[in-house]
Amino acid sequence: MNNQPLADRIRPETIDEMVGQEHLLGKNGIIRKMLDNGRITNMIFSGPPGTGKTTAANIISKQANIPLYKLNATTASLSDVKDIASGTSSIFGSGGILLYLDEIQYFNKKQQQSLLEYIEDGRITLIASTTENPYYAIYNAILSRSSVFEFKPVKAIECVPALKRALAILNEEHSASKSASDETLEAIAAHSGGDVRRAIGILENVFFVSRDELTNDDAASLFPSMTGHFDRDGDVHYDLLSCLQKSIRGSDADAAIFYLAKILVGGDLLSACRRLQVIASEDVGAAYPMASVIVRSCTESAKELGLPEAAIPLSNAVVMLATSPKSNSAYLAYASASEDIALGKGSEIPTHLRSPLFKGYKYPHDYKNHYVDQQYLPDDLIGRQYYKFGENKLEQAAKAYYEFIRKNSK
Repeated sequence: MNNQPLADRIRPETIDEMVGQEHLLGKNGIIRKMLDNGRITNMIFSGPPGTGKTTAANIISKQANIPLYKLNATTASLSDVKDIASGTSSIFGSGGILLYLDEIQYFNKKQQQSLLEYIEDGRITLIASTTENPYYAIYNAILSRSSVFEFKPVKAIECVPALKRALAILNEEHSASKSASDETLEAIAAHSGGDVRRAIGILENVFFVSRDELTNDDAASLFPSMTGHFDRDGDVHYDLLSCLQKSIRGSDADAAIFYLAKILVGGDLLSACRRLQVIASEDVGAAYPMASVIVRSCTESAKELGLPEAAIPLSNAVVMLATSPKSNSAYLAYASASEDIALGKGSEIPTHLRSPLFKGYKYPHDYKNHYVDQQYLPDDLIGRQYYKFGENKLEQAAKAYYEFIRKNSK
C-alpha cells in the first residue's frame, strides 16, 4: 500500500502537465516566458491552497537545473535558512540554489530580513509562497527584490485532466478499470473550491465507494458541505472581500450581508474583521468618525465569540457601514500628500516646528478660539491643499467651524 498522498503521486513534472494558471504557465504565461528565456528571479507566489504553487517551484527548479531546497515557515527557523545557505559555498557562482519557503507570512520581520544577505549576493534565489496578501504579509525589502505572481483558484473544467490522471493511477494500483464521465469529474472539481489537491482527495474517496463507474450519486454523498478558498489566517486579497467592500461602499446592505455570510461560512473570520476596519476609515471616514470605533468594538467582540456567533456583531457592523454616509476625503488627502513626498517635496520642515527649541512657534491655546495663523507646511508646499471637506453633514459642520475660527481670530 502506497501511503504517499495521491496528489503528490500525480504531481506534474512539466509545465504542460499543470492545470490552471494559464496566465502564468500557459503558452503565453509570464513565468513560462521567463523560463524559456533563462530568466530566474526571486518570486512571490500568492494564492489559495491547492493551486499549484509548490508544483510550479518544483518545475522551475527542474527546468532551470538549479537545486531546490524547501522550508515551511510554520516550523522552520533562522538556523534552517543559515544551514541551507552555508551549503551553497561549493556551488557559489554556478547559479546558487532555489529556496522554496512556504507560508512565508509566518516568518516575522527579523526572520525575513535574514534572507536578504543571501538573496542579494546571489547564493539563494527565493521562491516564497503565501495564502495572504503579500503586500501586507511580506517585508517590503523582500517584495522590492521579487516578482509577485497571483495563483488563482483552478476552474472545474481545468481540473478534469488532473482527475483523469489520478483515476488512471488508482486503477493501476488497485488492478481496477473504473471509469468516470467528464461530467462527474467536473462536478467533483466544482466542489473543491478551486483546490486541485482537495478535488483529488474527493475523487479518491469516490473511487473506493463506487463500483465499475464513478457516478454523480457516489460523488454527491462525499461532497463537503461548504467549499471555498479561504485562508483563516487572514487574507484580504481575494474576490469576496473585494465584493464586500464594494457593496458597502455602494450602500447596498443586502449585497454586503450576502458577501459577509459567504466569507464567514468559509470560516474566514479574521479577514472579515480586518477588511471591515479598513472600510470604516476608507469609505465612511469623516462622514461618520464613530464608525471606526463601532466596527472596532464589533470585530473584537466577534473574535472573542468565535464562529458562528461572531456573525451577529459583524452583521451589525456591515449594516451600519452600508447605511452610513460615505466620505473618502481623509483617504484622498493622504494619497495626495504621499504623491508630493514621492516627488521629493517638503523635505525641509519649518524651523519653528522642530524639536526641541520650537523657536518662533506660536502656541494656539494662548490665542482667541485656540487658533493662530502660522506656517505649518514646508516652504515649497505653502498653500497646498490636501484635505477637501466632503459634502456630508459632519464635514460641512467642520468646514463652518474651520472658516469661523479663521475669520474671528485675527
